[in-house]
Amino acid sequence: MKRRNFFTGAATAAAVVSTVSAASVSRVAMAALPEPASQSSADTAAPLAPPNGRPYRPVVTLNGWTTPWRMRSGVKEFHLVAEPVVREVAEGFFVNMWGYNGQSPGPTIEVVEGDRVRIFVTNRLPEHTSVHWHGQRLPNGMDGVSGLTQPPIGPGKTFVYEFTARRPGTFMYHPHGDEMVQLAMGMMGLWITHPKGVHPLIAPVERDYAFLMSAYDVEPGAMTPRVAEMTDFNIWTLNSRVFPAISPVVARRGDRVRLRMGNLSMTNHPIHVHGHEFEVTGTDGGPIPKSSRWPEVTTDVAVGQMRQIEFLADEPGDWALHCHKSHHTMGAMGHGVPTMIGVDHSGLVGKIQKIVPDYMVMGERGMGDMGSMEMPLPDNTHPMMTGRGPFGPLEMGGMFTTLKVREQLGANAHGDPGWFKHPKGSVAYEWQGPENAAPAPRQTAPGHAPEADSVRKPGRTSHNPH
Repeated sequence: MKRRNFFTGAATAAAVVSTVSAASVSRVAMAALPEPASQSSADTAAPLAPPNGRPYRPVVTLNGWTTPWRMRSGVKEFHLVAEPVVREVAEGFFVNMWGYNGQSPGPTIEVVEGDRVRIFVTNRLPEHTSVHWHGQRLPNGMDGVSGLTQPPIGPGKTFVYEFTARRPGTFMYHPHGDEMVQLAMGMMGLWITHPKGVHPLIAPVERDYAFLMSAYDVEPGAMTPRVAEMTDFNIWTLNSRVFPAISPVVARRGDRVRLRMGNLSMTNHPIHVHGHEFEVTGTDGGPIPKSSRWPEVTTDVAVGQMRQIEFLADEPGDWALHCHKSHHTMGAMGHGVPTMIGVDHSGLVGKIQKIVPDYMVMGERGMGDMGSMEMPLPDNTHPMMTGRGPFGPLEMGGMFTTLKVREQLGANAHGDPGWFKHPKGSVAYEWQGPENAAPAPRQTAPGHAPEADSVRKPGRTSHNPH
């Protein structure tokens, strides 16, 4: 994490910053503000232990961070800067977004129930904005709706929001000014209010993770999302990252794990956890009474909703954690591609390759082969299928990551522990008859294809024309 002077902008924002009048706020006034912390790395930051104020167990924001604060006369003061940012959505894939303090989503804000908070919001965008504190109980004039509860924050202006964090829970913040553009460009962030003491409906946990779901339409080769898109998105993200660039959720066997999830995309996301059952323990409306909880393995998070789920990580392994809408676990893809399953390309390929030498057959047996293809891509985009595991291509992307449960893991370890080492005889294998019962297939190093005999595809027969 780095700290920077307010008037020193990122290079990508220089053109916009030059249009913002520095004289709109005097230097004396700006000097009285808490210095805004900024972060450009897309790595998952270590949890921020509270240096002052009431104690709490901090969250881990996947591929994000928690912003520090300043204590002033018993009030926690934060400084958010709304500004253009460049987000590394995947390795080598960069997108122009709008966010806060160097990133999209903006930094997580963590406070304790009963804290008095004061948030300075400085606007370095080329248009006005506001900040709505989604789910909070607060004075009407602090709700952040441009034109209804406050004047908009003009370019170069700084506004102040002040209220008491009255109830614990998982919340978020986002604009209520030119929402179509500003949300589509990535302006959002998480807000966590921790309970001030023992709470009958909020259990202590060993692992506490948080992320926001969003979607973008970024044409291959472009860097700026199409903000007018309503349904046909091609980049589905957790905290503006796509698999395999999303950090795993890591837990020691026996840990109680809480996942806090928010949805600011244009559609719902059924989030599915493999290998474990969980309970939905809270929403942005507060903790759920215990009598109203039941076991699930998938929970639907609708647009504008927050969900807290909790489970006991008692099954070691590398478990998938993803949105269960099939296209949402894909990378950039064109939705106008015709279905070619069962179509024989053999007489056509040679003719097309005379005109387009790099042409490759695609789709006649399904799309699974694309996971291992190394097709040339336009600059600054992401493969439709990507990611590799110990047994070969994972054929995933988008809203997908892993839950990694291990026997031996430090209490504060949140880094990737590597691939799971399966006990002997615990991996599915190809059946070759009782007299040739095969041992578990050999694993391969990450980044390498599996052994040739570890996968067998069905051949073409009269009963299988495909």
